[in-house]
Amino acid sequence: MGAHPYPRAQSRSQAAPALLDVTEASPASAGQAAARLIGTQAAPAIRASIARKTRGWLGLPVQRWRQLTQTGFFLLFVFAPVFDILRLDLNLKHFILFGFDWTLGMDDFVAGRASAAQASLNIVLRGFLPLVAVAGTVLYVAWKWGRLYCGWLCPHFSVVETLNQTLRRAIGKQSLWDKKRQPERNPDGSETPRDALWWFAVLPLTIGFAMLWAVVLLTYLLPPAEVYGNIWHGTLTRNQATFLTAASLAFFVEFMFARHLFCRYACAVGLFQSLAWMGNGKAMVVGFGRERARDCASCHSACDHVCPMRLNPRNVKRLMFACVQCGQCIDACDHTQATNPDGALLGWVSDLRAESEAAFSSRAARTSQATCPDAAATPNGATLLAWVHGLRTESEDPASHVAVRASQSTCHSARVEA
Repeated sequence: MGAHPYPRAQSRSQAAPALLDVTEASPASAGQAAARLIGTQAAPAIRASIARKTRGWLGLPVQRWRQLTQTGFFLLFVFAPVFDILRLDLNLKHFILFGFDWTLGMDDFVAGRASAAQASLNIVLRGFLPLVAVAGTVLYVAWKWGRLYCGWLCPHFSVVETLNQTLRRAIGKQSLWDKKRQPERNPDGSETPRDALWWFAVLPLTIGFAMLWAVVLLTYLLPPAEVYGNIWHGTLTRNQATFLTAASLAFFVEFMFARHLFCRYACAVGLFQSLAWMGNGKAMVVGFGRERARDCASCHSACDHVCPMRLNPRNVKRLMFACVQCGQCIDACDHTQATNPDGALLGWVSDLRAESEAAFSSRAARTSQATCPDAAATPNGATLLAWVHGLRTESEDPASHVAVRASQSTCHSARVEA
């Protein structure tokens, strides 16, 4: 197994202690030290010194925030029926929302206690408008930022990632369908050795998650006290037992064999989010600095290996249709490009900079990026002169208006720093 070209990501304004030692040395010794440093994984000391400088908010790395939001939403998913936050009671034949009965008022209409106008108004206010509000909010967030719900909240995706990492410890792959094993060495320098004993964790976890999901799903349809009480006392009704058995078996098959495949091809919530996201050429997307592609030629595709959806993050947007904006590929690139003075090649971008990622092919995206400065770089004199020359050309030749404006629009980029 080859070594990564760069250790771990660091701030562009500050270098790791080891890198400072290289720059303060004489030219000859600095070159030798740099050669020793580049081409090795990040040493524990370097990882520790840079851990405080990783992308994040309020001092917490992005992935820690994501773990917190996923954990919180998973607990909400499990306990929402228990505390009557949201559930559909088939016995009562209506929803319960925050402890209150949420009905359309049709019983009053049938009983003659409400007019047709009142019944229609109830359907609009209690049925149509809440549905539009929820769906509209989800689709707007997806239109602007992508499948954030999937990558940061979805309880199913939490299970996907947990089982992916556990399976990797058992067979060296995150999915049974991956053709090649992943390197044991992770982008941050740690190692995940393969050990078949982890199968004793994979199978119980899969069975446990399948049964948990079956039970929780039933509590969204029947009173939770009745469901959990019948399970505890072993007095499940025939219909309840049949439902739990069938649902557990279905979830086991899905969790074991088709976790990310379900997210990519079968989940309606994810599909509509992706469609909304693809409809906005300026939406937030993982951008790749294709003009510096040679810098990642020997990183052993670290970003590909960490992607839980088994995508290639360096592809253009249309080939990243199922991206869930988890940011793991960005972290991997930060780590492997640690000693690169130009920084990482992957990062979240939006607005005009994201339009190049919306190109039909990588060649077209590379051409768009080549005509403008790097979004993270400070414009130099040559860049400003080229910009002024473009304005002058436009004034002299009105026929070039469209071409010049298109070029300048592409060049005016904005990178989203996490």
